[in-house]
Amino acid sequence: MVVIQLNDTHPTIAIPELMRILVDEELLGWDTAWDLCTRVFAYTNHTVLPEALETWPCSLIERVLPRHMQIIYEINHRFLHWLDKDARAHPDPDGRKARLSIIQEHPEKAVRMASLAIVGSFSVNGVAAMHTEIIKKKVFPDFHAIFPERFRNITNGVTPRRWLNQCNPGLAGLISEKIPGNWLCHLEELRNLIPHAEDPEFRARWHQVKRSNKHRLAEYVQRKIGIKCNLDAMFDVQVKRIHEYKRQLLNVLHVITLYNRIKVDPGGEFTPRVVLFGGKAAPAYAMAKLIIRLINGVADVVNADLDASGRLQIVFLPNYCVSQAERVIPATELSEQISTAGYEASGTGNMKFALNGALTIGTLDGANVEMLEEIGPDNMFIFGHTATEIVALRQNNYNPWHFCENDQELKQVLSMISRDAFSPKTPGLFAPITDALLHHGDYFCVLADYRAYVESQEKVSRLYSNQEEWTRRSILNTANMGKFSSDRSIAEYAQKIWGVMPSSSCQI
Repeated sequence: MVVIQLNDTHPTIAIPELMRILVDEELLGWDTAWDLCTRVFAYTNHTVLPEALETWPCSLIERVLPRHMQIIYEINHRFLHWLDKDARAHPDPDGRKARLSIIQEHPEKAVRMASLAIVGSFSVNGVAAMHTEIIKKKVFPDFHAIFPERFRNITNGVTPRRWLNQCNPGLAGLISEKIPGNWLCHLEELRNLIPHAEDPEFRARWHQVKRSNKHRLAEYVQRKIGIKCNLDAMFDVQVKRIHEYKRQLLNVLHVITLYNRIKVDPGGEFTPRVVLFGGKAAPAYAMAKLIIRLINGVADVVNADLDASGRLQIVFLPNYCVSQAERVIPATELSEQISTAGYEASGTGNMKFALNGALTIGTLDGANVEMLEEIGPDNMFIFGHTATEIVALRQNNYNPWHFCENDQELKQVLSMISRDAFSPKTPGLFAPITDALLHHGDYFCVLADYRAYVESQEKVSRLYSNQEEWTRRSILNTANMGKFSSDRSIAEYAQKIWGVMPSSSCQI
């Protein structure tokens, strides 16, 4: 009668805790308790990054939760014994048992919380179709081999009540004029907007809503950090956790490239941009914090240069949070979803931006793949190596120097960073960034995707100069985002995992 959905590995200690309650307090036999336990828990995985798959030191658990550690050892002992008897796991010439063990022996003895979650659950799901295939084939292939029936996909969704109706009332009101009824609870009805994309009057009103949202955000930016944004410029936005795989660094390299082009041709025609960054770095993530410093260093130079005035502005929004996102997302015209292909589990920011009429520039990663299927290639800007191609690059001894030496704009950008153009008072500050790109393998393939990204951004600029067509495609983005409602996502959890049906009297 009960399902407990484990949201990533953080709550996995719930499995030994339930076993403790059933065995120690309710006095059930182990087999009966374990049978109940493995019909209660379901595990949602949210990451493909190995460092995000938690391991808890056994010494810590033994000190803080000694009984739970005893139970975890017993779970692992019985699981490994079952593997010995299970024909699908024999023979074991390649150390499969060691990989499947819940207890990691090296470099320190620790509990692999993801392994505990899989062993103790009846369902394991990813949060985008591509992500689910990656966790089956690359992250947990041994577990998938012995428990194939446990793995399934539930693509993420976002609530249109908050991420459209509440944060963007102007757009929600305009949509309601054209789509009567309860489209907020039946988001697939947004498709009824498609014919209206061809209506010049509707496009004009849609454009005006976006303009009003840009004005609201510009007032916020000026109040918070004293920068007056150009409302006639494209609002080009990347707000998300700062991480090397999310490649804020690729965005910065493009910004410097645009700046260099302006400096070469100060009187030339350029599509004006306000490039906004926001996000937080983990406390000990030194490289992520250095990337934030680089963004601000570039902003200091560009925003003070009269040649760039009215053409290019850089804004880093401090203290990024949900209430700030409610201002940023409705005002965004270009959504940056540029992670290294194969690393983003799903993303939900990509959904929120497109739902509010932003066009996406992105890689074929996470839910971008499914968004492309819904929105269509004409209404997104897709670039870069695919996940398969990234793997092939590394297998073929990827050499970032090749891309640098054969691309003069890229070479100039990296040289400027190395020569302290953006850190004049702190020489050598950004050396770890250029070292990571050029001397330590450029693990997230920033340089490999640089030229494709720049060329895709040129297509963005050309389209933005035609505001009628840009607005038409903005409408089509919103119109095709019905699949990505959290209502659909939760209904799939209910149907595929929890085994519950909505009450006939239940209304959202």
